Amino acid sequence: MRGRTPTSAPATAGEIFRLVRDGAAGTRTEIGRATGLSRTAVAARVARLLADGLVTEVVGAAATGGRPAARLEFNAAGGTVLAVSVGVSRSKAAVCDLTGAVLAEAVIDLPASVGPHRLLGDAVPTLEKLLLDAGVGEAGIRGIGLSIPGTVDGANGWSVGVPSLPGWERIPLPPMLTERFPAPVRVDNDVNVMALAEQAVHPDVDDLLMVKIGSGVGAGLVAGGHLQRGAWGAAGEIGHIPVHDGPGIGCGCGNVDCLEVLASGRALVRDLAAGRPDGAVSTIADVVALVKQGDPDAVRLVRIAGRRLGEVLAAAVNLVNPALVAIGGDLVGAFDPLVAGVREAIYRRSMATATQSLRIEPGLLAGRSGVMGCAILVLDDVLSPATVDATLTASPPDVT
Repeated sequence: MRGRTPTSAPATAGEIFRLVRDGAAGTRTEIGRATGLSRTAVAARVARLLADGLVTEVVGAAATGGRPAARLEFNAAGGTVLAVSVGVSRSKAAVCDLTGAVLAEAVIDLPASVGPHRLLGDAVPTLEKLLLDAGVGEAGIRGIGLSIPGTVDGANGWSVGVPSLPGWERIPLPPMLTERFPAPVRVDNDVNVMALAEQAVHPDVDDLLMVKIGSGVGAGLVAGGHLQRGAWGAAGEIGHIPVHDGPGIGCGCGNVDCLEVLASGRALVRDLAAGRPDGAVSTIADVVALVKQGDPDAVRLVRIAGRRLGEVLAAAVNLVNPALVAIGGDLVGAFDPLVAGVREAIYRRSMATATQSLRIEPGLLAGRSGVMGCAILVLDDVLSPATVDATLTASPPDVT
């Protein structure tokens, strides 16, 4: 990183923290070289970061037998973030460190239909218990990440026009958590945060499409290394794209034969339950179990669902040319017939140049992408230079 010009404003403690966190500078000398600050100014800012626990100092062996060199490292244990990933049928809560790694997690076994007050009301004691399980105190909470299915108004922190979340629309969600845990809250779409998590474990991929297929169907897009939410936060709503060969099933959004009512896990439960004893197929887990047992109807219907999903994704592949399509959600347990249908449609309908090196794979985080993505979502805010500068605890004044 180039040093600052003499006319630029002096680097702040938050900017120095970013250098350390990114691995761009690890010693006071390197920080001074990168920022142009004096040794005294660097020492003052580093002291503030050390006092707040955001960085630690590691003394290593001296290369020439002289005084040991002290290196600064990002302290992942310097605080925690809370994560709540709301799903249509069940939700997850977690306590994570400052890298987004899960320290403790639990399932909240309630459908979203119980409403936000009931569901998030249950999330609070769950998070309290997880903090105890993780052995961390509440004082170290730096932020809370919350995800919900469907379109989110990020400025107000509420759901906007999502048929699968009756009773949630335009209800401010952050206050339901901050009343107990006074920390910044970020709210986003469930598949957007999954895309953030997949991006974190694929650092070499700048363009990826995250697809979630569970009770509903949705997508999150990372292009050029940045999550794309669209003009009104509705990017990725592929579940409400009509499929051309559907039987005429109405969708809660007002359209007919949307992908979600034909190819989601909920749709497969409906179709596989028909003609079977009551209760034989009532959950997505039942569908996955039938596929693993080789049930011909289950395998056939999952492959058809994959083909319909692939028809929609083919247009996205042509439009944004991702390097990776990652598939997650509860139905990923039936990945083989699902992805066979997806690949069949994508390679038939997409341009050869867009698919020449395309990877279509299951997500790498095995059920944790939601809570890890929620953590990453809020960490991007609370560990930004501006926020670090605003929230640093009592420390020596800056010296320029």
